[in-house]
Amino acid sequence: MKKLFILTICCLLFFSCEQISKSITDTITPTDTIISNEAINPIVQHKEIKQPNVDSIIKNADSIIKTVIEGHTTTYTQTHSESKGIDFLIDTEELQKAEEALRKLPRYAGKEIFIYSTLYFYNDGTINVMLQHPENPEYIDAYEFRNNQWSEPRPVQLSVRDDIKGRLVSLNKVRFVNAVKVAEVYNKKAEEIEGAKPLTSTYLTIWNNQIRWYPTTINGSRERYSIQFNDDGSLKSFKQH
Repeated sequence: MKKLFILTICCLLFFSCEQISKSITDTITPTDTIISNEAINPIVQHKEIKQPNVDSIIKNADSIIKTVIEGHTTTYTQTHSESKGIDFLIDTEELQKAEEALRKLPRYAGKEIFIYSTLYFYNDGTINVMLQHPENPEYIDAYEFRNNQWSEPRPVQLSVRDDIKGRLVSLNKVRFVNAVKVAEVYNKKAEEIEGAKPLTSTYLTIWNNQIRWYPTTINGSRERYSIQFNDDGSLKSFKQH
């Protein structure tokens, strides 16, 4: 009987010690327990993180790109628009000659020509374009068409962040005479908008190996419209803001 009593007392003391030990451990190391659970269940923790809105990011990026490109172009447009206009943007014959002359540049003989990033057309007869180097695909050269001839290549300094491959389009997919279509469509719409001015320049940009014609807006004294073009220069969309 005495032995049974002693055994019972020992069990109670052991149980009490276990409870006290557990309480002390939980109090001292609650963070360790949470961290351990997260380490064991990383998938559960990952699901609780909100995913970014991809559509919103793309929309914002496109807006930034558009702002930078149009701001950059304004400087060139102001310089060229001050020159005496020769209606280059409606002269399909001269534009075709300029394209043929570009294709016949000696350094590109027998090679496909790739346009990089942008191609500008000005009403004063000037064209600015950047081309991928015929020998080194990591190099880009700038050319200017003025007084009916192409200049010598001028090296373009690039950053390691520049996506050369994604900003190339073959000259075979771009026709210079499409600039005339863009100007015709734009000017026709501008005539219907009070205070809107006709084009003195147009240009295309290349992104993800796709081209996009600019300007993309027509500003009047009372109204503002967005305008989009197909690759061939025809009207894609037109709506008021």
